[in-house]
Amino acid sequence: MTAAREPPGLLILAGPTAAGKTDAALAVARRWDVSLVSADAMQVYRGMDIGTAKEPPEVLQRFPHACVDVRDPTHEFTAADFAAETDSVIAEAQATGRGVVVVGGTGFYLRALLVGLAPAPSGDEAMRAELAALPDPHAALAAVDPELAAKLHPNDRVRVVRGLEVHALTGRPLSAIWAEHALSEPRYPSVRVWLDRDDLDERIDRRVLLMMERGYLDEVRRLLDAGVPRTAKPMRSLGYRHLADHLLDELALDEAVRRTQRDSRRFARKQRTFLRGLGGFQQVDARDREAVIAAAREAFGPAAREE
Repeated sequence: MTAAREPPGLLILAGPTAAGKTDAALAVARRWDVSLVSADAMQVYRGMDIGTAKEPPEVLQRFPHACVDVRDPTHEFTAADFAAETDSVIAEAQATGRGVVVVGGTGFYLRALLVGLAPAPSGDEAMRAELAALPDPHAALAAVDPELAAKLHPNDRVRVVRGLEVHALTGRPLSAIWAEHALSEPRYPSVRVWLDRDDLDERIDRRVLLMMERGYLDEVRRLLDAGVPRTAKPMRSLGYRHLADHLLDELALDEAVRRTQRDSRRFARKQRTFLRGLGGFQQVDARDREAVIAAAREAFGPAAREE
C-alpha cells in the first residue's frame, strides 16, 4: 500500500500584474495558518505604495508579507536577496508547521527561489559601464540574445546590460544559460498556480486610473522631493518614470497616464512569457476562488478554518 503523499507546504501564486494575486493569497491566509512572501520587485521599496498596489497598512498588519518595505528606493534588492529571505521564511515555517504562500509576478525572483540562480559569471564593472553607454542597449541585446530581449522592457537597463555583459564574457546568451539551469531539480516541492484573466487589459487601464485618484502623482512628487533620483531603479519602472517625466519635463499628465497604461499592458504580456517558461503551473482564472482554495488544499492539507 502506497503511503499518502505529504502536502509540500509551499504554494506559489504567480501571474501578470493586476490579475488579482494578492486577493487570492489573502483568501488562502484567512483559511490556513501560513506565512506570506511578496515576490514583487517594486513592493520591496518603502514609500512606493500606490504605484506598486500594496495592500493598506491595516491589511499588511493583519497579514504581514515578507519582502515588503525592506529597502529604501535608492538601495538595491536582488533576486539573490529575495531567495535568501524566502529560504529563511520557509525554514522557519517548516520548523513550526506553517505553510508558505509566495505571491507575485517578478519572474527573476521566482526563478531564483524555485531553481536557483544560473551559474553566470561575476560582473565586470568597466565592461558594464561601456555597455550601458551604448546608444541602444536593448537593440544590442536583441542582436545577441533575442529570447531574453523579448522578455525585457527597453527601460529595464540593469537586466538588459547584464544580458549583454554575460554574452560578452561567455560568448553565450544568458537565456541559453537559464534554459540549461531550468532543467535542474527544483529547490523546493511546491504547488504552482498561474492566475490570469481574459479582461486583464481593461483591468490594468482601470487600475491605473484608480491609482491616480488615490494620489499616485503625489506619491511620485514626494519621492522626488525626498531626494530619490529619477535614475534610481524603482523610479524607472512603469508609471513612476512617466509621472516623473510629467513633474520634471512637462510631459502632459494625460499622456503620462496613457503611457503608464500602455507599458503596464506590455509588462503583463512579458510576465506571461517569462513566468510560463518556468513550467509546472496550473492555469487558473483569478476570479475562480474555489480553484485557488483547491490548490491551497493540495499544498497544505485541510483548511484550519472556514471563512
